[in-house]
Amino acid sequence: MPTYPANRRQFLAEAGSVLIPATAAPRKVRIGIVGGGFGASFQWHLHPNCEVAAVCDIQPERLETLARTYRCPNRYRTFREMLKHPELDAAGVFTPAPLHAWMVVEAMKAGKHVISAVPAAMSEEDLEWILETVQKTGLRYMMAETSFYRPQIMTCAEWSRQGRFGTVFYSEAEYHHEGLLGLFFDDRGLPTWRHGFPPMHYPTHCLGAVIPVIRERMREVQAIGWGDGHEILRTNQYRNPFWNTTAFFKTSGGHACRVAVYWHVAAGGTERAQFHGDRMSYLMERPERSPNTVIRIPAEGKVLIEAYQQPDHMEKLPEPMRVKTGHGNSHTFLTHEFVGAILEERRPAVDIWEAIAYTLPGIVAHQSALKGGEPLKIRDYGRAPA
Repeated sequence: MPTYPANRRQFLAEAGSVLIPATAAPRKVRIGIVGGGFGASFQWHLHPNCEVAAVCDIQPERLETLARTYRCPNRYRTFREMLKHPELDAAGVFTPAPLHAWMVVEAMKAGKHVISAVPAAMSEEDLEWILETVQKTGLRYMMAETSFYRPQIMTCAEWSRQGRFGTVFYSEAEYHHEGLLGLFFDDRGLPTWRHGFPPMHYPTHCLGAVIPVIRERMREVQAIGWGDGHEILRTNQYRNPFWNTTAFFKTSGGHACRVAVYWHVAAGGTERAQFHGDRMSYLMERPERSPNTVIRIPAEGKVLIEAYQQPDHMEKLPEPMRVKTGHGNSHTFLTHEFVGAILEERRPAVDIWEAIAYTLPGIVAHQSALKGGEPLKIRDYGRAPA
């Protein structure tokens, strides 16, 4: 497994002589995809301004899946070799979570724009490592947070900008994922990276739904974890004792937010959020089949509760990309945004500053839970400079 340099400063000093300027974006972005599991579920080949120029995976069957999905003959078994592929503009990193930060930095050292799966990194130090590399290279980084482009969140973010909620004084998000046991071990019965993975190290499906709507940062957290002493919770590499963790955040606006990430729960699988304002509230559909719901105060003393027919926002995509995908049809939107950011020479919607805002609060929340619910502060790294 790759090793990190002694520290980020040392890395950046050493990197000065090897960083390669990004190739001027051509009419088509030429991207290389590493990771043939989740990485094969995007639509790069359907984007009119993108071409999958190279694919990479250490497992032959997954490499074949990537090559077949993206109709790409250029196959690589190692990431560094793929990065040497001629005229490659960008890399898509869809590998196990503990590898994301290292691979993102390696790709940017090679002069590539990068999109990665979530979470961006496993520690605050590694988030800073990516941030400093983005600032040094001027390259685009995007975290492929699916909740940002769920249709309900796109609608609520638009309504928030219009002021329709009034003041959103409380928000919450839930990521419930019972049934992970099969992903904790590989075909040989050996532990995978998911084996005992701390639930609050995977907060982005929740915070990536809340933050774009409330437009505030998480500043403080108090979290409570629960585990039952199961063998997985006693033997995992993360020393994580929790199946489930519930975090209570105070936002930069002084408001309340609850985030619940549960790996073992008697509930239907869900990625959902809800927002309570003094003029309007929105509740995303639940696995128990309650619908997307809008609650309004049309007149003093009256409350109107209505099921909401949620649009899919597909009209915002190029016509070839208007297809059904995973995670609430978000994959095509992520693909389109990353390609657009490169061609238009702008920051993507979920840039490194947003990625930190969606990831770091969970890392701190896990520390709070390990300390029995001790309140902890969360550093605000701000937003991208104008």
